[in-house]
Amino acid sequence: MTQRLTDKIVVVTGSAQGIGAAYARRLYADGATVVLADLKQEAVEATAAALTESGPGTATALPLDVSVRASCQALADQLTAAYGRVDGVVNNAAIFSTIEMKPFWEITDADWDQLMAVNLRGPWLLISTLLPLLRAATSASVVNIGSDAVLMGRPGYLHYVASKGGVHGMTYSMAKELGEFGIRVNTLSPGPVYTEIDRGTVTPQQREAMLAAQDLHRPAGPDDMTGTASFLLSDDAAYLTGQTISVNGGLIHR
Repeated sequence: MTQRLTDKIVVVTGSAQGIGAAYARRLYADGATVVLADLKQEAVEATAAALTESGPGTATALPLDVSVRASCQALADQLTAAYGRVDGVVNNAAIFSTIEMKPFWEITDADWDQLMAVNLRGPWLLISTLLPLLRAATSASVVNIGSDAVLMGRPGYLHYVASKGGVHGMTYSMAKELGEFGIRVNTLSPGPVYTEIDRGTVTPQQREAMLAAQDLHRPAGPDDMTGTASFLLSDDAAYLTGQTISVNGGLIHR
């Protein structure tokens, strides 16, 4: 690993399991002090403990519901007391694996509102709340996690696709507004990624079709995403902002 994130304080949301936990592991290995934030308190504490047992460094687990302003503010208050700044944020928390695939006209108002509250309002709310801490850093970086499902027009979970399309657009506007403070904002946009979490959003037939369409004919795991996140948070990407980077094995060419 690079150790290119030494002395950086980085918050990773939705980091109790899956890709979020993988982001936390990579950033920790690259020298960051990692704050793992998740609703699943017991699971995220276990993930943070496993990191600190794996080697020197600091990993802290804190509760967070990105859809609730008071929860975001409580996190900001704890980070202010502990560190006084935040150098990076990975906006990974999202509703995805529990989505029941259905035509968009069968999506309920409650399903739509809950997903949008987490997937789209959450990143906006968290960065708005953490902004004083990001401004206190020398050169902060925000990595919004999008999805190449936006480009694919994947059927069966339109509300998810719409929420990630909003995240992509949010990155462009955030980058414009935060550039004057030296804060960079980019989107990491994964293609299909397979984790330990069971999900009903990809059928076996769809999986095989996507693998055949990729330039790299192998499934992606969480660790295929993490190096890009580490790069975007690092000083190696000091002049990179307002961009969307697809990590999809060549499934889609931008």
